[in-house]
Amino acid sequence: MPRKRPMDDGDELLARLRSLTAQARERAELQRSQVELAIALQRGMLPRDLPDTPRCHVAVRYAPACYGLNVGGDWYDAFVMPDGRIGLSIGDVQGHNIEAAAFMGQVRAGLRALASVTSEPGELLTRTNDLLLSLGSDLFATCTFVRLDPSTGVLESARAGHIPFVWAMADGKSGIAEDEGGPPLGIEKGMEYPVARFRLTTGGVVILLTDGVVEGPSLYIEDGLDHVVRLAGIAAAAGLGADALAAAVIKGAELVGHEDDAAVLVVGHDGPDSQPGPQP
Repeated sequence: MPRKRPMDDGDELLARLRSLTAQARERAELQRSQVELAIALQRGMLPRDLPDTPRCHVAVRYAPACYGLNVGGDWYDAFVMPDGRIGLSIGDVQGHNIEAAAFMGQVRAGLRALASVTSEPGELLTRTNDLLLSLGSDLFATCTFVRLDPSTGVLESARAGHIPFVWAMADGKSGIAEDEGGPPLGIEKGMEYPVARFRLTTGGVVILLTDGVVEGPSLYIEDGLDHVVRLAGIAAAAGLGADALAAAVIKGAELVGHEDDAAVLVVGHDGPDSQPGPQP
């Protein structure tokens, strides 16, 4: 009967390599499961349906980041409020993990719930900010909330640390909203958020977006926003629909070195004409 060969340094090295390989596989599987959970959590918290309202056209595009655990908390939302006006929100939660995705759901749900109490954008952001602080989370979020009257095209918006929206008119004029924003949600209690007013004319569009669309390692935010402004002007002048414009804008996210979520929300209006552009 052959005798067992005593273990030498080579055998110990092989055993150590097998152990390290098994540990690496376990960590990779855990990481993959966490990413899948975060993405599923994100998608489950985004709205399934968009408002179907005469004179208004709403379109969205969303691309989650999928590098390692780099899955964040960008969101969009669009819903009809009790007074018949449309509520639109878009935002970005600090961080890229499961906690960020869960916090995103709290912000979005809080905005919807409080919109039944007050639909005035500035007051709504103030109340949402205080609500988030009462939850005791260390996270914060940037956000834009818009209230749109479908019958008139009048749009009122307030920003909490978020990038401004882009607008365009049917004659090809386009630009970036010059509204005054407030601080992000979840940082300090009792904050106030100024409200800006804008009127969408026939064929006009407004584009709400997160910074993952216009900023990244390969693109400065100013250049990214300028690109969206040009796209919006061309699309509006050519009469392209909201859905086609949303698809074109989200494609621009490929230019940023996409390491972040990217969300786009476009709303167009077929209402009566009025004076175009930002309103005092």
